[in-house]
Parts: sequence; C-alpha cells; structure tokens
Amino acid sequence: MRSHVTLIVTYAGLAVLGACLVWLLVAGDAFENLGPVLPWMVAGALAVAALTGGLMWLAFFSSRRGYDEPYDVNRPNDGRRR
Repeated sequence: MRSHVTLIVTYAGLAVLGACLVWLLVAGDAFENLGPVLPWMVAGALAVAALTGGLMWLAFFSSRRGYDEPYDVNRPNDGRRR
C-alpha cells in the first residue's frame, strides 16, 4: 500500500512539473510575471512539507511509545501501559 501512495505522489508531482514546463513553453511572457514570487512559493512549499513531515513524525513517535494509550487508574505506573 505504501508503494502505491509513493507512486501516486510521484506521478502527481511530475504532472505538476510537466504542466509548468508546458506553460513556460506556450505562454512565455506569463511565466516572467511569476518570477519575483517564485522563490517565495518554493520556500512556502518546502516549509509546509517540512512542517507536515515533522508533525507526522511526532504522531507516529507518540503512538510507538505508547503515549496515545488510554489512562487506566487501576494499573501501576500512573495508569500507563509500558
């Protein structure tokens, strides 16, 4: 299942890249107007990707360590399963 998601994301990224290249070749002048904001768009996309990756890492880390387990007052060690 994981490889399917990877392939879908890869093909979607290649499709967006291809669409941008076609736009550059066909429109020509329209891409020049995007030039001043393009570095900010790339930086924003990288920041969102880094934030998403970091938050997903935290979610899986807490799940593996057992921090997501329900609290049980009848168990030793403050009710956590370890």
